[in-house]
Amino acid sequence: MLWLLIHDDLPPLGGGSVAREVQRLYFRWYGVLTQGTFPAHDTLWQYPPGAGPVLLSPALLPTFTYFEAFVALTLATDVLVLLALTRAGRRPGRSLRGAVYWTASLPLLLHVPLARYDVQVTAFAVISLLTLSRSPRACGAFAALGALVKVWPALVLLGTPKGSATRSAWTSATVTATAALALLAAVFSNPFAFLRQQGGRGVQIESLGGTALSLATRAGWDGRVRYQYGAMEFVGPYVASVAALSLALTAGAFGLLLLWRVRARHWTEATPFDAAMSAVLLFTVTSRVISPQYLVWLVGLAAVCLTSRHTSQRPVAWLLLAAAAVSGLDYPVLYAEVIHCTWTGVTVMVVRNGLLAAAAILSFVRLWRSTRPTAARLPVPASVRSLPERELSAP
Repeated sequence: MLWLLIHDDLPPLGGGSVAREVQRLYFRWYGVLTQGTFPAHDTLWQYPPGAGPVLLSPALLPTFTYFEAFVALTLATDVLVLLALTRAGRRPGRSLRGAVYWTASLPLLLHVPLARYDVQVTAFAVISLLTLSRSPRACGAFAALGALVKVWPALVLLGTPKGSATRSAWTSATVTATAALALLAAVFSNPFAFLRQQGGRGVQIESLGGTALSLATRAGWDGRVRYQYGAMEFVGPYVASVAALSLALTAGAFGLLLLWRVRARHWTEATPFDAAMSAVLLFTVTSRVISPQYLVWLVGLAAVCLTSRHTSQRPVAWLLLAAAAVSGLDYPVLYAEVIHCTWTGVTVMVVRNGLLAAAAILSFVRLWRSTRPTAARLPVPASVRSLPERELSAP
C-alpha cells in the first residue's frame, strides 16, 4: 500500500488524485484549523468538529511534511487496530480470524486507506466494541469520540446488551460527547458549519442511487455528472427524487434496526458486533454517497465480528471482501470509466453495489435470526403419542 502511494502519480493508480486529497485539501484545512476556526465557508468541509483534531494531528511529527506525518500516523493507527484485534482474538473462546481479515482486506482498497482518515475513525469503532465486555463506559466513550469525527461510530452502540450495560454505555457516550463538543466549541469557532454543507449533497455516482442513474444514462436519460460538494454527483431530471428515496430508505433501515432492538431476546458475546456490522451496512447502502474509503469501516467491523466464534456474519465478511476488491477497481483504477458512465464503469458499480446490497440484506437477516428466542416445544398429547407410526405419517 505504501509503495502504491509513493507511485500514486502513475495513470493506473489515479494520476495523483489519491494523495492529492491530503496534500492539498487536508493541508488547506490544517492551515485554517491552526487559526482556531473550522473552514465554515468551504463547501467541501462536511465533517463533524471532531475531525479537526485528527487533521491537526500531523503537527505531532514536526520533522515530517504534513503528508508524510499524516501517512505515518495512519500506519500507526493501522497497527493499533491490528494489535487490538489480535489481543481480542487470543482470549479464551475467541479467534484470530479478525486480525487476519483486517490485514488481508485493507490492501484490496489499494493505497486509498493511507490517504484518508477513515482508518482513524474505524479505530474508535473497533476499540469501542472490543472494550464493551470489560467496560461499557469505555465502549460508550470511544463510540462518542468516533461519532464526533465521522458520525457513524455512534451506530456501534445499537447492539449493547439490554439493561445496565446499555445504560452505562449510552450515558458515558452522552457525557463524553457533550464534554468534547463543549471543549471544541471553546477552542474553535464555527464548530457546526458542516451541517450547512451536508444539506446540499446530491446523489454521488458511486452510491446505489448513482448506479441506478448510471444505468438510466445508458438507456438515454439526459442527466450528467458534475463535480460539487467534493464529489462527482449526478444533476438532471429525477435526481432530487432519487436523493429523497435514498433518505427514505435510510429512515426505513433505522426503523428496521429499532424493531430488531425491541424484538431481540437472545444475546451472545457476538451480538453487539453483529448489530454494529448490520447497522453500518444498512446506512451505507442507503446513503446518497458511498465513497471507496467507506469500505474501511465495513472491513473493520467485519474483522471485529470474526474475533468471536459465535458471530452470524461470516458470509457477510466474505461478501465485503469481494466488494473491497471491486472498489479498488472503481477508484482509482477505472474511475474515469465510472465518471463517464461507460459500460465498463457501470458494470463495476453494479457489481460493487450489488455485493454491498446483498451483504446488507444478508447481515440483517442473520442478525434477526440469531437473536430470535428459541421456540418452546409444545407437549405432545398422550392420545397422539399412542397412535401407530403409520397413522401419524398419514396425510
